[in-house]
Amino acid sequence: MPLILPGNVGSATAATGYNVANSVRFNGANHDLRIAPGSVSNRRTMTISFWTKRSNLGGNGSGLIAGWGDGYEGGFASMIYFNDSDQLEIDHDIAGADYNFHSDMLFRDVSAWYHIVIAIDTTQGTESNRQKIYVNGTQITLTETALGFPPENFDTFFNNTLTVVGSSGYEGGSGAVPEYSGYFSEFVMIDGTALAADQFGEFDSDSGIWKPIDVSGLTFGTNGFYLEFKESGTSQNASGLGADTSGNTNHLAVTALTATDQSTDTCTNNFATMNPLDNQIAGGTFAEGNLQVTSVNTGYTYNTSTFGVATGKWYWEVKWSAQPTGSSNQVIIGVAKRPTSSTTNYLGVTAWGYGYMAANGNVLLNNSNLIGYATYSIGDIIGVALDMDNNRLYFSKNGTYNNSSDPANGTNPISITAADSVIGDSGFYFPAFGDGNDSLQETGQFNFGSPIHAISSGNTDGNGYGNFEYAVPSGYFALCTKNLAEYG
Repeated sequence: MPLILPGNVGSATAATGYNVANSVRFNGANHDLRIAPGSVSNRRTMTISFWTKRSNLGGNGSGLIAGWGDGYEGGFASMIYFNDSDQLEIDHDIAGADYNFHSDMLFRDVSAWYHIVIAIDTTQGTESNRQKIYVNGTQITLTETALGFPPENFDTFFNNTLTVVGSSGYEGGSGAVPEYSGYFSEFVMIDGTALAADQFGEFDSDSGIWKPIDVSGLTFGTNGFYLEFKESGTSQNASGLGADTSGNTNHLAVTALTATDQSTDTCTNNFATMNPLDNQIAGGTFAEGNLQVTSVNTGYTYNTSTFGVATGKWYWEVKWSAQPTGSSNQVIIGVAKRPTSSTTNYLGVTAWGYGYMAANGNVLLNNSNLIGYATYSIGDIIGVALDMDNNRLYFSKNGTYNNSSDPANGTNPISITAADSVIGDSGFYFPAFGDGNDSLQETGQFNFGSPIHAISSGNTDGNGYGNFEYAVPSGYFALCTKNLAEYG
């Protein structure tokens, strides 16, 4: 079973007739989607619904959606974002006033998908009915700050002259909210109607898990849109990442996003990523939806992933993408049963980790027994096949398994200790990445099935999940919640 099974992963653990195929991955760095509507529409009544998985916590990488009006560079806007305390915040800034409130709930799970619905109707006489937030199907408590709820018949800046997804839209200045770092799927803007969460999702009758439903039949209104991220182009049309599939053709323009930012990590099939919460000792730098890790240049240790496994057979790939000029190939790729406990515990040196080292091709096994495999270099892709049913581990280099091993047939494996819990161990194995040198920075790009780098061939597992450079061994599967529900 997985160590982390996010509570709202849709059909990953609950039967459903509706599956979401795609998401978009934002990495900050001026990434956004935006549209300047042809006309101003209903600024008082609207609904914004989306599923999201965060990559960063705190205010860094926090901007979700913003609406702007004439003179928007001057700071007149409605913005929704995660604040420095990881609360969801809604802020309407106008001249001389700031109508602002935030959730009491904190959003600090970087492994799970959240469904968020913001329903706004300032025509309501009761102020608490003018703005509502639903998270995973349940309305949450809000706390007023500044002037709190906007007055009756207040004109927000949504459905105005500019809408920006994944950013505040304010290029510079003290009013800017950092561009989003994380994933979006099923992003909906409803113009003219304030809807409850049950128009976008439902609780599964068997498991009680909140899951998405088909929203294509909703009335989206003049400036409304529905982003399914089905296409990977960069133009503002039906072939772009910002294509509107509501029927309105309100396509959003793409800023700094590319085809590799289209992802199959969604609210109905959640893929593993590397875990920025396991970083207090390693001090690595995370990017690209937590699928890229760069080790720190002081100390030498490792980072682990969000999902750990104790049963089943699993496959993933790691591309060694960068290192400093003149470095000595100190990258280490492998698995670990627990987070690192020291800045000088490189992967494999302790009794709870196994590390395949680039410099000499050795695999350090449980603090002993070096096995000589092929060395590897920048640009090489290391395949990792982990058999937790038989406690076996295999490494490939660019599709060729070391020592003539064969994961599908179980030949010539690296034998690993069982994942049983002992003092300090989790009872699970986690994908891991690090280096073995005190002054180097190594960068690895993880492909758990939804890669951040271009794939030339394209291979899925036996269930049809994932997009891998090399063939997935028969009987092995991508680390995603649909597979974990079946084999984990």
